[in-house]
Amino acid sequence: MTVSQTVELEGHIIDSGSMGHCFGAVMEMGGEFEVEEFEVGRHKHDETYCRMEVTAGSHEDLRAILHELNQQGATVADPRDATIEPAPDDQVVPVDFYSTTNHPTYVRVDGDWVAVEDIEMDCALIVERDGDSVADANDANGANESDESDPRVTTKVLNAVEEGDLVVTGETGIRVEPPERPRNGGGSFGFMQGGVSSERPSESLIEEIADEMRDVRENDGTVLAVCGPAIVHSGGRDALAELVREGYVDAISAGNGFAVHDLERDLYGTSLGVDTESLEHPRKGHKHHIYTISEIVRHGSIPEAVDAGVVDEGVMYECVSNDVPYVLAGSIRDDGPLPDTITDSIEAQNAIREQAQDADIVLMLATLLHSVAVGNCLPSTTKTVCVDINPATVTQLLDRGSAQAIGMVTDIGAFIPMLADELCGPSQQHSA
Repeated sequence: MTVSQTVELEGHIIDSGSMGHCFGAVMEMGGEFEVEEFEVGRHKHDETYCRMEVTAGSHEDLRAILHELNQQGATVADPRDATIEPAPDDQVVPVDFYSTTNHPTYVRVDGDWVAVEDIEMDCALIVERDGDSVADANDANGANESDESDPRVTTKVLNAVEEGDLVVTGETGIRVEPPERPRNGGGSFGFMQGGVSSERPSESLIEEIADEMRDVRENDGTVLAVCGPAIVHSGGRDALAELVREGYVDAISAGNGFAVHDLERDLYGTSLGVDTESLEHPRKGHKHHIYTISEIVRHGSIPEAVDAGVVDEGVMYECVSNDVPYVLAGSIRDDGPLPDTITDSIEAQNAIREQAQDADIVLMLATLLHSVAVGNCLPSTTKTVCVDINPATVTQLLDRGSAQAIGMVTDIGAFIPMLADELCGPSQQHSA
């Protein structure tokens, strides 16, 4: 006995490879497909349409295949409304809940396709209607004729799910739109166009990144910089501080270590105990980072240390002086930590998530783990720049889902000053 379902694909599905991925997925998962209709776009902006019947040996196998096809943008022909079930308890979702991708997603509710707000990978989809409650959740799969307000669909991480939340389950009534490779290219930030540039910062790529950052600023957008301590160690700190001061970086996401070494550079002229200009190891230099933490704790916070005149330069100083928000997320390996560091991991995730959802372009600068944390919160359409001296780091970050990304394997201490020079003009302030 076999079961089947007809699905449709539409868009630049040949150029983007999504049609080939769908064919391959069906065969690899033990199913079969028969193409019922196939219309190839013959002109530059024309889209391609494919309708095929997918067959599997059981309902469970077919459901698994349809889930995989859904991630590639395939939708069930003649779709019904999404299936919705109430969450049985706080932080508990129905067994067959739909786990999101980071691609733009739509859910069919009451006969209409509703765009998912703040899309993020590995979340549950929650349907919200004014007037819905646990009591009437059993009616959620049919149109609520008495509710005149438009439904909303949002994402929630599992630990934020509350009892009674209306959770989307199964694959029915869900449409995913992966980024496509249009035939007119799109430059380095076009679909999978960026690749990885190695050895030396490419002036042409830096010019394009600078152009994107200018465009974001002119349109009141947000540039988020994800910063690792190597920025300070390698001499890129002053250039990054200039970018913050001149309004080209609108938010900072970092760990306790980055902030400590930035502040240490201001207070003692060292980073992790090493003089960043002479590269000498001052006496007791290895204690400078913990002295720095103690000094900030003594004043109560980084802003209070700035107000007291104790901190008067650097990235954190410019953030405080120019009202640029920052999130310092703690880890189990932190010294101190600083009073400003968020030590509750769930609270830190939520703060990072808020930053990521507001970002128009993200600079991931010499930090793998923190960049992964931010990248997990980004939709696939957010433009991303990944820079690290380790090629494996850049490749891993690019492979996490953003289709509009540029990767550069280079010294962060060379990249940031070149970017600052492109945006702000040559300066003598970069030689940290």
